[in-house]
Amino acid sequence: MSVGLIALLDDLATIAKAAAASLDDVASQAAKAGVKAAGVVIDDAAVTPSYVIGFAAKRELTIVGRIAAGSLRNKLLILMPAALALGYFLPRTITPLLMIGGVYLCYEGAEKVFESVMPHGALQHEAQLGTISLSATTLEDERVASAIKTDFILSAEIMAITLAALPAGGFLTRGLVMALVAIGITVVVYGAVALIVKADDFGTTLANNDSASVLAGIGRVFGRGLVRGMPAFLAILSAVGTAAMIWVGGGIVLHGLEAYGPASIGSTVHAAAETVAHLLPSAAKVVEWAVEAAIAGVMGLLIGAATIPIVGYALAPAWKKVRRLLPGGQK
Repeated sequence: MSVGLIALLDDLATIAKAAAASLDDVASQAAKAGVKAAGVVIDDAAVTPSYVIGFAAKRELTIVGRIAAGSLRNKLLILMPAALALGYFLPRTITPLLMIGGVYLCYEGAEKVFESVMPHGALQHEAQLGTISLSATTLEDERVASAIKTDFILSAEIMAITLAALPAGGFLTRGLVMALVAIGITVVVYGAVALIVKADDFGTTLANNDSASVLAGIGRVFGRGLVRGMPAFLAILSAVGTAAMIWVGGGIVLHGLEAYGPASIGSTVHAAAETVAHLLPSAAKVVEWAVEAAIAGVMGLLIGAATIPIVGYALAPAWKKVRRLLPGGQK
C-alpha cells in the first residue's frame, strides 16, 4: 500500500473521529438544553390531551398527529431560524425575550391556579379576555388550530431556553443542537400524549377480556385500574404542569434580574439556599436546588398574580380595540 494512500486513510480516520466527537458534543448539548426546558415540556404534555376530549376514539391519534406536525413546523421552520438569527445578530435580546416568555409562563400558571381556586372568577376573567376567532370549518380543525397556537407559545419558550443554555459555538453546531432538541421534545411530548389518550381504550380492552386464564384475570384487574385511575393521573399531570410553568417562569425572571437588575437579588437567593443546605449536609445539593426552586415558584406565582389584572383590564381591552381596526375585525 502506498504511503499516500496510508496518509489519506489516516486523514479520513482523523476526520471521522472529529465528526464523531462533534456529534457526541451536539447530543450532549441537546440533552442538557432539553433538561433546561423540562418544565415547559411537562406543561405541554399536560395540556394537549384536553384537545382530544369529546372526539371518537378512532380520531384521537389523528388529532394528536396533526398537532405534533404543526408543533414541529413551528419549531423547525419559524422559531429555530428566528432564535438563531437573534442569537447571531442581536444576542442581547435573548435574555429580555426569555424574561417576557417567563412572565407569560407565570401568567398562564397563575391563571390555572386562579381557575382551580375561584372557578366563578376565572369565568369572568375569560369573558373579559374574549374568545379567539378561528377560521375553521369543523370542530376538529378548530381544536387543532387552538392547540397549535398554544404549542407555538410554549415552543417559542423551549427554543429560547435551548438557545440560552448553549455554550458559544459555531452557527451550524447550534443549529444542529436546536433541531435535535426540537425533534426530540416533539417526539417525547406527543408520544407521551398519544399513550395517555389511548390508555383508557387499552384499559377497556384488557378489562373486557373474558378469557379464563390467570394472565387474563390479572389483565382485567390492571385494565379496570387503568380506566379508573386515568382521571386522577390527568389531574396530577395537570397540577405538575402548572407548578412547572410557575417554577420555570419565576426562575427565568430571577436569572434575568441577575443580569439586568440589582446583583443582590441573585446573591440573596443563593445565600438562602446555601444556609438551608448547610442544615442537611448529606443532601446539600438537593436541598439547595429545592430551596432555589421554591423561591422561583413563589416569585413566579407573585408575578403571575400581578399579571392577571394587567392582562384583564389593560392588555385584553387594548387588543380588542386593535382587532376592531383590522380588516374584517369585529365592530
